[in-house]
Amino acid sequence: MAEIKNYTLNFGPQHPAAHGVLRLVLELDGEVIQRADPHIGLLHRATEKLAETRTYIQALPYMDRLDYVSMMCNEHAYVLSIEKLLGIEVPVRAQYIRVMFAEITRLLNHLLWIGAHGLDCGAMTIFLYAFREREDLFDIYEAASGARMHAAYFRPGGVYRDLPDSMPNYRTSSVHGPKDVKLLNSNRQGSLLDFIDDFTQRFPAYVDEYETLLTDNRIWKQRTVGIGVVEPERALQLGFSGPMLRGSGIAWDLRKNQPYDVYDRMEFDIPIGKTGDCYDRYLVRVEEMRQSNRIIKQCVDWLRVNPGPVITDNHKVAPPSRVQMKTSMEDLIHHFKLFSEGFHVPEGQAYAAVEHPKGEFGIYLVSDGANKPFRMKIRAPGFPHLAAMDEMSRGHMIADAVAIIGTMDIVFGEIDR
Repeated sequence: MAEIKNYTLNFGPQHPAAHGVLRLVLELDGEVIQRADPHIGLLHRATEKLAETRTYIQALPYMDRLDYVSMMCNEHAYVLSIEKLLGIEVPVRAQYIRVMFAEITRLLNHLLWIGAHGLDCGAMTIFLYAFREREDLFDIYEAASGARMHAAYFRPGGVYRDLPDSMPNYRTSSVHGPKDVKLLNSNRQGSLLDFIDDFTQRFPAYVDEYETLLTDNRIWKQRTVGIGVVEPERALQLGFSGPMLRGSGIAWDLRKNQPYDVYDRMEFDIPIGKTGDCYDRYLVRVEEMRQSNRIIKQCVDWLRVNPGPVITDNHKVAPPSRVQMKTSMEDLIHHFKLFSEGFHVPEGQAYAAVEHPKGEFGIYLVSDGANKPFRMKIRAPGFPHLAAMDEMSRGHMIADAVAIIGTMDIVFGEIDR
């Protein structure tokens, strides 16, 4: 009699639920997964190696393109690492702006995650709702940095520029008449901080809408409850961080445990799960959105009443203003040297990590005293999560593999680096 063998199935790399170019080789017994082998490297962009041939400031925009859903959080770790090596002080206003934008970025990330995860599991509406809010957040990005996604806004020593006093307005077009435009611009009459404040007041009701759609939805619970369970001890052994770790019941958050910038001045809670399944990780991320909203509100309130510089006055690291540059010979030389040669970083090594929306995102820099990094290593949070794919999906069905990839919040830019 012929021997019955497991058969092998390629899941991806073009599968819409693979969230990037993941090739997952599934070994199946019927429709039950016996083994899952993730094949990566199809998006390798050599960020770590490219950084060795670029000045510190030139390597900054590469950070946005790692996890291209959490742009400013990647920049945050990079500039913190450089600041550790340089030993420079960052103005308090710049720290508040950074924290505010890091949390806006967390919302951007979690909104895409909830929309895509819902879509993967068959829920269409949540995707459209989440993208409605992302538009406002992208407008905030654009108003501050000039770019909707790849901002390059954080700089060693602070941020590129202060927050603008006005928000761009919609104009009448073939799509929007005068009446529509008046309604669309109703919350854009003030400064950027006014617009962000308005968003923080509206956002909790939007999160309630997401929960109405999913939290007690019978199909959603069938797809996520008891799927991809990871015990707390095992989550630690596998190197989990972020919502993947907190979903298993471990209250570890770098914003509380190893605070950076002004996170120690913020009031917020760390949500944790109980059973460590996909449903718990969903609940953790939803509550994280509410907590991020709280932090953004605190930053807005502080920034309104505390003007000040937003970047260091050390012109070896940050350029002088355009006015100074055009009136002072010394400042002109600083400007020229900074943009032609960059700044030299003292010999040494530094590791800086941030509580990225996906977990611990770290940058390890080695300097030999030159104007370029001697070596850069990126600690991407998604990498150890994907490594646990085999363990998390064994004994589950093919459809559950989709839910497990979704709960990991995988983005391939940071995994393949």
